[in-house]
Amino acid sequence: MEQLLQSQQQYFHTGRTRDIQQRREALQTLIDGIHRYELEIAEALHRDLGKSHTEAYATEIGIVLHEARQALKHVGKWAKARRVRTPLTHIGSKGYIIPEPYGSVLIIVPWNYPFQLAISPLIGAIAAGNTAVIKPSELAPHTSALMTRLIEELFPPSFVTVVEGGIETNEALLELPFNYIFFTGSTAVGRIVMQAAAKRLIPVTLELGGKSPCIVHHDADIDLAAKRIAFGKWTNAGQTCVAPDYVYVHRSQHDALISRLQAVVKQFYGDEPLTSDNYPSIINDRHFTRLTSYVDGEKIAFGGRHDQEKRRIEPTILTDITWESSVMQDEIFGPILPILPYEDIEEVIKVITDRPKPLALYLFTREHAVQQLITDRISFGGGCINDTLMHLATPYLPFGGVGESGIGSYHGQFSFSTFSHEKSLLVQSTWLDIPFRYPGARNALKWLKRFMK
Repeated sequence: MEQLLQSQQQYFHTGRTRDIQQRREALQTLIDGIHRYELEIAEALHRDLGKSHTEAYATEIGIVLHEARQALKHVGKWAKARRVRTPLTHIGSKGYIIPEPYGSVLIIVPWNYPFQLAISPLIGAIAAGNTAVIKPSELAPHTSALMTRLIEELFPPSFVTVVEGGIETNEALLELPFNYIFFTGSTAVGRIVMQAAAKRLIPVTLELGGKSPCIVHHDADIDLAAKRIAFGKWTNAGQTCVAPDYVYVHRSQHDALISRLQAVVKQFYGDEPLTSDNYPSIINDRHFTRLTSYVDGEKIAFGGRHDQEKRRIEPTILTDITWESSVMQDEIFGPILPILPYEDIEEVIKVITDRPKPLALYLFTREHAVQQLITDRISFGGGCINDTLMHLATPYLPFGGVGESGIGSYHGQFSFSTFSHEKSLLVQSTWLDIPFRYPGARNALKWLKRFMK
């Protein structure tokens, strides 16, 4: 791995990755390769997570193709030096901000969206002019192996490569002097990554998680809210970092929401979700056991059945939940949805703000005043009003967390910015030399005060 990083650093120092045309060609190569491998990517995702081809395309393949095409179209503009104003004290000079690549970047990928969460940051790294090492999750072995074949076919390893392996591989990679680290995963592992990066002062982006709340106010369109909450929660069987982790619903709408959610689950997955072709599986036995333990002893409004052999758990609603319940202690990351009633929106604000800042927040209401109140009072990475998940799917919004839910953001131009250092440059004139800037100049203080108003 040390030799691999050295070869990437040598390749970077040739200047090839800085060339805009080369970046465009690399992005087009990536797009073409994804198109060729679409069926194999979908099959790998099905084998690892039970995803249908439709869900695989919507959440992993199509989303990165759209982002890559946008980068291909705009990379020339993004990479241009930007001229900025200069103050009166700098008369005769010109100021510029020049985006430049960091160098060799490490992208550590989680298992829940093992293709999308590798390729999306890779697009930004390539567009910004870096070389990249991708470390996929060993928990999604079929996607990991497929991605290795894809990248080997498309790029030389001195430019982009995949390194497979487990925890020991992660640890070894984190000991190397990369120029940037991009990590997606749990908050606990994010702390380890940041600690390792701190030893070498390597800049990081940490895309983490947390308990993302969903609030359904008394005036919400319950039919629409139920459909969109179900979409957000049970896509990928709830194994989504921005899935609604729990719902606070106004007491007047509590029973109606549960009834509509049950109807929507039947509409999405039929009478037997455990056998539906549209419903994914839990990633492994350990997570399956963890999730089923959350249901034990709790009041189940609907769902709750599971199939250990297929590692499937029905879309499940829990009620009569408190913050002392085991399901409320950590991010659920599965198809279980606790629903809690409230009377006053202020009590919801207090509960959320007393806890670590969430990665996402979702609010269903028609009242602009309530929308403003929630967005002003609660800090969160990003979110939606009257929808779930969809803020993640637009390349025109930065995606990232805040506090324990993450550091930094990406998608679209924000990915380019994440993998670029903005170098400042002042081009000073030679025909004008202001004398009062130098020691001993006559009336220097008077002139400084006049110019620096």
